[in-house]
Amino acid sequence: MKAVRLTAFHTPLEDHERPDPTPCAGEVLVAIRAAGICHSDAHYRAGRSRVALPLILGHEVAGVVLERGGDVTDVVVGDRVAVHYLLSCGACERCRRYGEQFCERGAMLGKDRDGGYADRIVVPARNVVRIPDDVAFEHAAVMMCSTATAHHALQLAGLREGESVAILGFGGLGVSAVQLARARGAKAIFAVDVVPEKLRAAEALGAIPSDANELQDIDVALDFAGHADTTTAAIRALAPGGRLMVVAINLPRIECDPYRDLLARERRIIGCSDHLRSELVELLDMASRGAIDLSPAITRTVPLQSSAIDAVLDDVERGTTHLRTVIVP
Repeated sequence: MKAVRLTAFHTPLEDHERPDPTPCAGEVLVAIRAAGICHSDAHYRAGRSRVALPLILGHEVAGVVLERGGDVTDVVVGDRVAVHYLLSCGACERCRRYGEQFCERGAMLGKDRDGGYADRIVVPARNVVRIPDDVAFEHAAVMMCSTATAHHALQLAGLREGESVAILGFGGLGVSAVQLARARGAKAIFAVDVVPEKLRAAEALGAIPSDANELQDIDVALDFAGHADTTTAAIRALAPGGRLMVVAINLPRIECDPYRDLLARERRIIGCSDHLRSELVELLDMASRGAIDLSPAITRTVPLQSSAIDAVLDDVERGTTHLRTVIVP
């Protein structure tokens, strides 16, 4: 099979031919039809997160089941599926008590194990989620991370009908967050970004382009950007009982006055880690019903080729007007 691999940090990705994988008991072989490129992939290439090399990056994966291993009965060859990237046992105390993100033996596709920058992948059958016939592979792929992360953040925030939302950093996650917040009954949605094209995209979806320092009485702030000054401004803009959801993995610090900024107004700072498989099922159903539409989030597709993927990762590192890019093998 064809694969694009990271073999050393701070170096370009490489094209490789690898043996076709074979599913073992409890696993399925998936022919990849779409793989999203996430900002975290640029972090891995730059060595800013611990990953074992060589590695096939990519954790937003959708495709078609080609082969089943033994003991697989609830998935059939030909199923259109998306892949939940968290590999968990589902049985340990941390899985049962806290969720699959915190599995004692957990791993992540595209970080701890080979991911989706390839034309085939073997994954546990329990990690695949059927894609409705009317949902595109490209949409399903990006839903596995960007949409699911935004959904999980809003779930943790407990966003209620009539509350306001501020989105800090408007990219692929922001497109999803606007639609999901509206579906939950948000009364006003604000978008903060420094790129004019992204603010125009947010406005086209019904968000209000804003400056973080001008926000007031926000109920939920979603920090997708990870810029310390913007984060602090968002904390101070929260209404009493407001929640800051920290999603960005690159936030260097949070600066605030514990009494003035938090205690006196009962504001909360909440970390958001990944998502649940059950939330992926919910999102695919929402997409099938037309409650969310990922078309505006995908602004570019590229082939399964190292030079094309590297160019996207370079673009992401510099800052780009694009929202989400998807590899179409």
